[in-house]
Amino acid sequence: MFDISEQTVEVKRQPVLFIPHGGGPCFFMDWPHVWDRMGAHLRDIGKTLPRRPSAIVVVSGHWETDRPTVTTGKAPPLIYDYYGFPEHTYALQYPAPGSPEVAHYVRRLLEAAGIASDEDDQRGFDHGVFIPFLLAFPEAEIPVVELSLPRHASAVDVMAIGEALAPLRDENILLVGTGMSYHNLRRFLRPDKEADEHSRQFNTWLHQAVTSFPSQRASALASWEDAPFAKECHPEAEHLLPLMFVAGAAGTEPGHRDYNDTVMGKGLSGFRFG
Repeated sequence: MFDISEQTVEVKRQPVLFIPHGGGPCFFMDWPHVWDRMGAHLRDIGKTLPRRPSAIVVVSGHWETDRPTVTTGKAPPLIYDYYGFPEHTYALQYPAPGSPEVAHYVRRLLEAAGIASDEDDQRGFDHGVFIPFLLAFPEAEIPVVELSLPRHASAVDVMAIGEALAPLRDENILLVGTGMSYHNLRRFLRPDKEADEHSRQFNTWLHQAVTSFPSQRASALASWEDAPFAKECHPEAEHLLPLMFVAGAAGTEPGHRDYNDTVMGKGLSGFRFG
């Protein structure tokens, strides 16, 4: 599967993406216009890729383990890890296959980089994966492998994981991080002008960091907690760290913002490298 033919080499490698996954099953709720632009962005993702990926490796802000862990099941179930939503949102289906072969390749690359890992053949896809993928890859035919975030990992640690997996891009495997560039739920879901301003300032800093020269980008992202209102926007880091994963996989390629929006007063972004 992973022999690179001459034809494959001539085709542009897959980019790496940091995409917003929204709030719970938000795109399948009757919330007029609130999530429209984000939903439209997700629906357009497949059209922007150089070709249909052979597989997807995704890091979500909703799965943390002691060590990086990959899903190895052939038909991963769904994990409806959201609460208090209408019954129909627990009947959503995303029957994308897994890929033990890709998962084991991920582990070999991590091992080669000196990063210990584990595997889980029972774990399913959390809503940070299946909700945005229902829009971005609705056919659910591309094999998907989810990779966990290691608990208490720093931005540097997660960038190293992304760097280790960068060779997958040349194998027509798409690397995706799903999270949110603002994730303070206590202040997100209600009117809060102070939090709105905090989000805008952090969002501006994040855009500048991602689009700076790659060497400067790595340094800036490694110190993200020093950014304006960083901890107010991210009391915990798990929804921002998927960005560090894709930034690490980007290497020296430039980054740019391909999604910029305001949702419930909060500035939100999505980013693409390559």
